[in-house]
Amino acid sequence: MAQVAGIGLRSPHLAEIARDLPATGFLEIHAENYLGASPARQAIERLREAYAFSVHAVGLSLGSTGGLDEDHLARVTTLVKRLDPAYVSDHLSWSVHGGRYYNDLLPLPYTEEALDVVVRNVGRLQEALGRQVSIENPSCYLGFAHSTLTEPEFLAEVVRRSGCGLLLDLNNIVVTAHNLRLDPLAWLSGLPAEAITEYHLAGHAVNDCDGQPMLIDDHGSRVGAEAWALFDAAVRRYGVRPTLIEWDTDIPALPVLLEEAGKADRAIGSPSPHAARAA
Repeated sequence: MAQVAGIGLRSPHLAEIARDLPATGFLEIHAENYLGASPARQAIERLREAYAFSVHAVGLSLGSTGGLDEDHLARVTTLVKRLDPAYVSDHLSWSVHGGRYYNDLLPLPYTEEALDVVVRNVGRLQEALGRQVSIENPSCYLGFAHSTLTEPEFLAEVVRRSGCGLLLDLNNIVVTAHNLRLDPLAWLSGLPAEAITEYHLAGHAVNDCDGQPMLIDDHGSRVGAEAWALFDAAVRRYGVRPTLIEWDTDIPALPVLLEEAGKADRAIGSPSPHAARAA
């Protein structure tokens, strides 16, 4: 995959992209939208001939103590092997317990016990896929008093023990740092640079919480100034990586997404409009 910015492929834009093939670095899909045979999946498979792809799962629940759902894992594996994407990723979170599925990416305490669970589940995922996956840092709205590791320390240890990659979401760092009163630049330091495979950029909302502003990672607006600044810092520290513009609520017209990707291209010194289409 060329190291230029791409966009998340969402259903309102699928027909337009299939028709016009606009230039963009790569397309990212959410795995769970394409697990079954459908016209949409057929369209995705045709687009794979024109674009590099990244497959981003949102439901593997890598923090579940009961292990991965083998049926769900098999379906994700089938999709990944059909598309052969450049990157596969999921989140440092959990969303399944006792057979009940929650429509959210729920947080983990950063402890040795949780670390063992995540490393075991990431290992099973990589074994099933026969390839490396990347783990994304989540947005956090609370911290656990009994955590013994910081989030960057936890992620670095998951990388060391499992051999996985790291998907660095700059907006999530901004959200977490604000909500937990952390220094985003300090959060950014000390990560295993060689493990970072992608960057994500998105917008966030600001909600009132008992008179205090709380940032919510809603992916519903343009990338904010704080995230752009942290992206610049990440590129200076860790180098250029494929960079995704995420937009999942209040989805705008396709040119707006492409314009945001163009800003990322210019920030990393890549040519724009995007010229990198992968075979």
